Amino acid sequence: MENTVEQEPELGKHDDSMPEGTQLQSDEAVETEGKQNQGDTVVKLQDELAESKDKYLRLYAEFDNFRRRSAKEKLEMIQSANEQLLKELISVIDDFERAEKSFKDKADKETEGFFLIQNKFKKILEQYNVKPMNVHAGSDFNPDLHEAITQIPAPSEKLKGKIVDIVEKGYLLNDKVIRFAKVVTGS
Repeated sequence: MENTVEQEPELGKHDDSMPEGTQLQSDEAVETEGKQNQGDTVVKLQDELAESKDKYLRLYAEFDNFRRRSAKEKLEMIQSANEQLLKELISVIDDFERAEKSFKDKADKETEGFFLIQNKFKKILEQYNVKPMNVHAGSDFNPDLHEAITQIPAPSEKLKGKIVDIVEKGYLLNDKVIRFAKVVTGS
């Protein structure tokens, strides 16, 4: 038994066993198939390129969000780094205010040094954006800013549900509450 291998005719050469019109159709089919393969390859490459661009844009956006978030967290950390220390220093301001109330004559030469120190201390706190809350009797009670330590019968009808007395001032650090104002409300 002999193994015979049929050889395909080379492009451009005619096989005498096939009719002449058939060979041309085969050549055209091969060219069309080659163009389709090229077209499929181009489409496939375009799809891969679009997918790669999409991945790149998503990764870039994710990194940009990470960078912004990190910068924001760093800024917040810097702004509130001394928050604990400033909270402790607020009690010193309270002591200054209590001592100020105990002075009978505020124009006395002996109290001048005290008031200089108190003013300097207040300015240092202001420099670090520590500000006292603007709370006064008759203000509306706001649980986001105030801590009601007790309720008393309202001295007048218009003070019901409002602040009657301030026991301890509240303070803000960069518009964030670091100590709630302790107040007495009317019921």
